[in-house]
Amino acid sequence: MTSADSLAFFQNFYTDVSLYVVAEPAATPVASPTAAPAVPVVAPIAAPVAAAAPPPQPVLPSPAPVVAPHVEPKPVAAPTVAAVPPTKTAIPPIGPTPGKLPSLASLALTPPPTAPVPPPAPAAPAAPDPGPLFSVPTLAELPAAPTAPASQPGRIQPTPTQSPVAHIPFATLGSNPNGLLILVRVSPDEFRKLPRNVFLNNILKAIRLVMEDVVLVNVEHEKFPVALCSLRKSLAAKQFLAFGKNLLDVAVYTTQPYEPVLLYGDTAFLGASEIKMLEYDAGRKKQLWHAMQRMFL
Repeated sequence: MTSADSLAFFQNFYTDVSLYVVAEPAATPVASPTAAPAVPVVAPIAAPVAAAAPPPQPVLPSPAPVVAPHVEPKPVAAPTVAAVPPTKTAIPPIGPTPGKLPSLASLALTPPPTAPVPPPAPAAPAAPDPGPLFSVPTLAELPAAPTAPASQPGRIQPTPTQSPVAHIPFATLGSNPNGLLILVRVSPDEFRKLPRNVFLNNILKAIRLVMEDVVLVNVEHEKFPVALCSLRKSLAAKQFLAFGKNLLDVAVYTTQPYEPVLLYGDTAFLGASEIKMLEYDAGRKKQLWHAMQRMFL
């Protein structure tokens, strides 16, 4: 069948039939107030009929498709939940009851692991004693002082415990009661400056001592010596270096200048000239140095 015949057939077949068909909805849902209106479905319009053609063969028309109307969903409000007051629930306490200590009877005592005891290390040899800062002379190396001559009848020779001049005052400078005692007889002003005397510091340096190792003693009487028993009450030193004459009672008649001796077997004594005379006399300095070598070095 040609196109002209088909056109003529459809013209005769659809002469009294409307080409617009409105589809019927399958079910009518409950319309919500916000639902959109249904949109009718319009069947497509037939194409314009062309020129006259031979009558076509009869063809059954196909039913128009039915489209369900579009329904806008209704918003559903979320359910409101009334506020429920919280209920107080008693929580059991955690841990032991206050005031009651846990029982220790159920605990098993586990002895600590015993580590093997290492054998004792051999004892290190003891380090030699470095000794004092200076060489302290052995008292036996010095000669004993001679006995005092009985040149004046009635004179009492003083002893380390008793002396007729025990009342003679003296002043001291220094804090080492076991150090060397240096006896002088100077004015109080000169005595306060004596720790800074260059000559005296050089003498101490020669025997490896400093001013802190000695105690300076100033005899405050112009003629009488200081008593050994008075010095022993506060000072325990047994080495004396006297710069001047008639400074120690037990050494007045038993010693000579620049000759170190032992007094009563335990007190080393060395007498010399005054410091002012030694500073400018090279011969006396040499005598003093040889005597100090025998006593201290």
